[in-house]
Amino acid sequence: MTKAGIIRIALIAMLLIGLESLVLMGRIDPLTMQAPHKMLFDLVSILQTGKFNKSIIKTLSNAGVAFLIALILGVIVGLVIHRLKRLREVLDPLFATYYAIPVFSFYPLLILLLGLGDAPQIFIAVMLGFVAVVVNTLNGIDRVPLVFLKTARVSSMGPFETAIKIILPSASPYILTGAKFAVAYSLIGVIGAEFIMSTGGMGYEISFAYNNFDNATMYPLIIIILFVSISINLMISRWEKALLVRRGLK
Repeated sequence: MTKAGIIRIALIAMLLIGLESLVLMGRIDPLTMQAPHKMLFDLVSILQTGKFNKSIIKTLSNAGVAFLIALILGVIVGLVIHRLKRLREVLDPLFATYYAIPVFSFYPLLILLLGLGDAPQIFIAVMLGFVAVVVNTLNGIDRVPLVFLKTARVSSMGPFETAIKIILPSASPYILTGAKFAVAYSLIGVIGAEFIMSTGGMGYEISFAYNNFDNATMYPLIIIILFVSISINLMISRWEKALLVRRGLK
């Protein structure tokens, strides 16, 4: 394990120990937050009973679909925008301010257009993750060595072949950075939409538990979301680091 990993684990352990102490000493009201060990027991109980399996599968499936759409569409759009310089000049300022837009305010409109199913939730998650992938794809393409592009021209490669064989492999570490953002935004989008208007999913269950002071349900579900997000991001980070090391960039 790296030094950074050891420090990370130590900080998390200190945080959990401090939180445990504050709850046990009564500084934090148990009605507001449980002790971490109690959250763990409740999490094991929830997983054993399978009470929320359907909600967990629903949320993670929708987030997974949103992530894949955002990633694929973001990479394709990034490639197109990079080739169209004028279009990029127009869109760059919009990308810089995109996340100031209250995306969830469009949810009622999306329900009218797409219905009450999972589609509006997936659409919002895609809206959140898509731009992060586009921006990082553009960032990666900007860093493709010119000698690679000249080699592609000398080899008479077309735009599609150049993108597949030269540009995307070279820009892949930066695209993976966008993928990490897309994972987080996909979960935020789906769960946030379930909070607003849904009859199922982890977001709905967390909201329902919160309104009913059911900490035994709320915190374990939050832990599951954190575990999934952190695990996927760690896997992508390792892949990203391996690519950078292979190229002598780290």
